[in-house]
Amino acid sequence: MPYATNSDLPPPVRHVLPHHAQDIYIYREAFNHAFAAHATDPRREEAAHRIAWAAVKRSYVKVGDTWAER
Repeated sequence: MPYATNSDLPPPVRHVLPHHAQDIYIYREAFNHAFAAHATDPRREEAAHRIAWAAVKRSYVKVGDTWAER
């Protein structure tokens, strides 16, 4: 399901990513775009989450238990 705001994101995403990483240019936008692009895929939500995390990892790196901007 597409996410309209950061507060709509799943708890694991909201609790581990900095607000900026959750924002429209990273996780949420990537997820929504991938979700729409994979409309015929029965596992499209899973694919959209994988694609969104890949987008996060291009801009952020995990340092210990937190994510930091590259």
